[in-house]
Amino acid sequence: MSELAPFLVPISLFFSVAAVFILRGPFGKALADRVSGNRPQLHDSAETEALHTEVDDLRYRLSEVEERLDFTERLLAKGSPRSAPPLEG
Repeated sequence: MSELAPFLVPISLFFSVAAVFILRGPFGKALADRVSGNRPQLHDSAETEALHTEVDDLRYRLSEVEERLDFTERLLAKGSPRSAPPLEG
């Protein structure tokens, strides 16, 4: 421990100055907002509403595709009495 004693003051001074620079910047401001409970609003309400509308539309379209897929699977599983058209050759 006695070998490190001359270096303790410069090392602690370096870390203190580095911490001040880091915490005074955008990281420190974001950390302070997080600790205080303030959350920045990332999107405005119009953009959020547009995204909700688009997600609802995609859900509707996906349900339509699933219904068509179910119908096709039932049709194929039933086995159509028609045979495939003859190949010309």
